[in-house]
Amino acid sequence: MCIFCKIVAGEIPNNTVHENEEFLAFHDLYPKAPIHVLVIPKKHICCFQEVDAETMAKMTPFIQEVTRKLGIDQSGYRLIVNNGEDGGQEIHHLHVHILGGGKLRWDHQHEDARKNI
Repeated sequence: MCIFCKIVAGEIPNNTVHENEEFLAFHDLYPKAPIHVLVIPKKHICCFQEVDAETMAKMTPFIQEVTRKLGIDQSGYRLIVNNGEDGGQEIHHLHVHILGGGKLRWDHQHEDARKNI
């Protein structure tokens, strides 16, 4: 059972933002922005590559509701999904990062990497 499944089961506490029967949104323990919330399906899905269209279709309005509750729906926010080891996925349970609460930087490290190709 992964850490997110333990959170869903109530075995690990979290700072919940919003919840319904299928999804849970909670504050990240190591925020990368003034607002950093994770959205997960309650059902274990390993990664984005394995998620079905129906789950994503339901997750979209849930994420939109979370951004309204956080008060960033109008000012703007960033959604990030890391997929697999090379994509930076650390916990193998599908999760969407919502970052907001201020002007977000865009790190251009990829430009340096392109010079080495």
